[in-house]
Amino acid sequence: MDDYKNRSYGEVAIGMRGKVGIVVVDFQLAFTDAQYPLGGAPLNMRAVDNTARLLDVAREHNVPIVQCNTAYKNERHHPHWKITAVRETFREDHPSSALDPKVYDPEYDIVVCKYGPSIFFQTPVVSYFVKEGVETVIITGCNTSGCIRASTIDSFSYGFRTIVPEDCVGDIEEGPHHDNLRDVGRRYADIEKCDNVIDYIKKNM
Repeated sequence: MDDYKNRSYGEVAIGMRGKVGIVVVDFQLAFTDAQYPLGGAPLNMRAVDNTARLLDVAREHNVPIVQCNTAYKNERHHPHWKITAVRETFREDHPSSALDPKVYDPEYDIVVCKYGPSIFFQTPVVSYFVKEGVETVIITGCNTSGCIRASTIDSFSYGFRTIVPEDCVGDIEEGPHHDNLRDVGRRYADIEKCDNVIDYIKKNM
């Protein structure tokens, strides 16, 4: 028995409509390069590859793309992270803070540096998307249980139709990845596949 379903959670599909914008959350080398403590998780590497495919199509169709990393000036600048690897390596001058070249196009993408979990928190992403006429936001990046979840909730809260392609987001473990997608999918966003988003962009943008 799925009591959430019985109580109507997830019954209404959001759907993609109008102009889309894409956010790419924290595909920095700290998460995508296995030499770093948080880097190289298989789900994240799968997500990088699929996001790269999505972004290639998006750029061809003039879709707004915002990338972010998380980096701090020094220890004092950090919020109260409980993750040692974040405290030690997420610095503006650390090589792991660079965006992964597999997904980042410096000639096209807008870049912001975020200090909290959500790409929308105290950044200009919302005003940029409003200027661009974005109605539907596609959330990609990592980690599903942290910054993806936070960004999804903020996207919903700002009034955007919110879509999370399951194969364009990743996490350290499969359990939290699927649990959080199921949870936000019951409430705030549609959980899709990368290919479905690509098809929408090709047909509508």
